[in-house]
Amino acid sequence: MKRILLWHRNDLRLHDRKDLQEAIATDAQIIPLYCFDPRQFGKTAFGFPKTGSYRAQFLLESVADLRNSLRQRGSDLVVRCGKPEAIVPQLVKDLDIDGVFFQEEVTSEETTCDRAVTNALKSMGVNVKIFWGSTLFHPENLPFPISKLPEVFTQFRKQVEKESETDNLFPTPKQLPQLPDIDVGELPTLEALGVEPPQFDDRAVLEFRGGETAGMARVKEYFWERDRLRVYKQTRNGMLGADYSSKFSPWLALGCLSPRYLYEEVKAYEAERVRNDSTYWLIFELLWRDYFRFICQKHGDRVFYRSGLRGLDIDWKQDWERFELWAQGKTGYPFVDANMRELQLTGFISNRGRQNVASFLTKNLGIDWRMGAEWFESLLIDYDVCSNWGNWNYTAGVGNDARGFRYFNIPKQAKDYDRDGKYAKHWLPELAEVPGKKIHEVYKLEALELKRYGITRGVDYPNPVVDLMKSVKANEAVYNAALSG
Repeated sequence: MKRILLWHRNDLRLHDRKDLQEAIATDAQIIPLYCFDPRQFGKTAFGFPKTGSYRAQFLLESVADLRNSLRQRGSDLVVRCGKPEAIVPQLVKDLDIDGVFFQEEVTSEETTCDRAVTNALKSMGVNVKIFWGSTLFHPENLPFPISKLPEVFTQFRKQVEKESETDNLFPTPKQLPQLPDIDVGELPTLEALGVEPPQFDDRAVLEFRGGETAGMARVKEYFWERDRLRVYKQTRNGMLGADYSSKFSPWLALGCLSPRYLYEEVKAYEAERVRNDSTYWLIFELLWRDYFRFICQKHGDRVFYRSGLRGLDIDWKQDWERFELWAQGKTGYPFVDANMRELQLTGFISNRGRQNVASFLTKNLGIDWRMGAEWFESLLIDYDVCSNWGNWNYTAGVGNDARGFRYFNIPKQAKDYDRDGKYAKHWLPELAEVPGKKIHEVYKLEALELKRYGITRGVDYPNPVVDLMKSVKANEAVYNAALSG
């Protein structure tokens, strides 16, 4: 009987898996593998933990859920710790495996590892088959080759919506073949991975739990039980609570949910309940996710360069003192600080929050955007390499589709999205006594008034790290110098 090793990474599910279906079709003995690569638990270039507590916890839960699902179907998950280019060939040798299937990745660390694994296996005469399974639209169904992918999202979206179709979902297997006689291995603890266990903060929007089972439960809850999809477009810029947005991103990032599964659920919702701007908007967001992945596939490592996809050589600062104030939520601007503290204490912030804090770091502090991208990589529970780095390119003004020096007006954003200060007070208890309408301009209040609210300026809450408008003008001049240079 043939044996196929199914190497899992960011595809921690059993539904909608072409590689799994093809392995089943060969009537082979399927050996699922997950490998904890120590490089993913090292340090980023700027010295942050590459996989922080919340993301590591979510990953462990997702791998555990995959193992449980496989066991329910008569199979199991082989778990190993080590570099895949060493682990995979050794398993192939030990178990006399005929073929190795895995899902294609597009960014440098992953593709370097893929090449090392593939080269080792080819020298052993083993069949390697790589599958695409991370996007809503398959690259083969796009109306252009990846090399001709439009550099502007709107052009991409319009052509895809007009000319492309999604493939059908692959079914979830009900039964799978037993494993050969092998030590399947134990899941490592967080401590063994060198990661501190996270402390759950009850102010978090949601207690995210990793895995396909929890991801599907969230879809059922958000779409069908709470009926929130019908108002998604109106509520998606919220800041507080579980249901202002779908919160599917952590499960999408690890492939616990397939984007095609979400698409099919939206279509079912439209058929059974309502079709409106909100149902369209969720698919629109999936298209953005696709676009960033295809952009990374097209441009390779450029998304990680200091000069970004545009090759724009801006004189960024690496001011660690100010970076720390930003990272710890101590800038003196409550809208920024509340978001940064939520990120640090929960591993999640809203899309609106991400845009604002990224704009503040790059357009007000003038700090190297890659430091922010790596901080997000370390902390975000829904870290997706393409979406994270693509969005930071865009916000820093060095990405494709960038339109000059665009920045977020922090006081206006705070007024629009946290008018009564509830979000700020939720994460900044030291400002609890400040009236909601004054909280976002606390830096303008006189010392005597602040004293009435129990605040001594610069002691209980920090002074502003920069003047908002002066800093924007100074950084715009730096940006324009790079454009004309």
